[in-house]
Amino acid sequence: MFERIREDIGSVFHRDPAARNTFEVLTNYPGLHALLLHRLAHRIWKAGFKWLARSISTFSRWLTGIEIHPGATIGRRFFIDHGMGVVIGETTIIGDDVTLYQGVTLGGTSWNKGKRHPTIGDGVVVGAGAKILGPFDVGAGAKVGSNSVITKAVPAGATVVGIPGRVVVKHKESDGRRKEMEERMGFDAYGVTEEMPDPVARAMRSLLDHMHAVDERIEKMCTAIRKVNQDYVDNGELPPLDTEEFDCVRDDSDETAESR
Repeated sequence: MFERIREDIGSVFHRDPAARNTFEVLTNYPGLHALLLHRLAHRIWKAGFKWLARSISTFSRWLTGIEIHPGATIGRRFFIDHGMGVVIGETTIIGDDVTLYQGVTLGGTSWNKGKRHPTIGDGVVVGAGAKILGPFDVGAGAKVGSNSVITKAVPAGATVVGIPGRVVVKHKESDGRRKEMEERMGFDAYGVTEEMPDPVARAMRSLLDHMHAVDERIEKMCTAIRKVNQDYVDNGELPPLDTEEFDCVRDDSDETAESR
């Protein structure tokens, strides 16, 4: 038991640079208080004393603002930063080294009995306000961005953002810079970085880039048409083109006519 408590305190120091000493962590970290009370409630729940376990859970919610059902299974070195508003459902399974931030909900979408809540793999980071709803797996090492709503399985190592959650595709050219940042920061507090933007925003930027590329190509075609038209006019081989039919040469043709 004391070894687990030491691990929990160590995880706070590892993932929160604001932690200064052990006494401060033991007395002022509601995430740690909620975890310790949950472990007690979970043992009592498994022993069959359901009402007592729920009462301890209710007291923990009143004390910390974090609601963890005593039936939830939580692994080692679990860390809840800030914590207010976190809700963890009865059939939730959480692996080792998982980090949750304030406002996270690990909930269900069904009133049916049985597995209703998600299974969170080892090393997952869930950003503030994220909602993970349903009996599916979030793969080990995944990151869930702030305020995302996840309703289907997340692959291991993926970063998911948005409503509904979408997997962000990583670019190979930024892998080195991302690894350097991860080594420097240790982990990303809210599940996303500026190098992992929302995929919808990336798609919009791609469309805009494509539109600019098309505009440039059209401009080059118009320039070529103007040049060919002027060459033929200067040589007297053809009359000027009908500018009503070729908008891209209208201005230059009009200027040529005026200059003459």
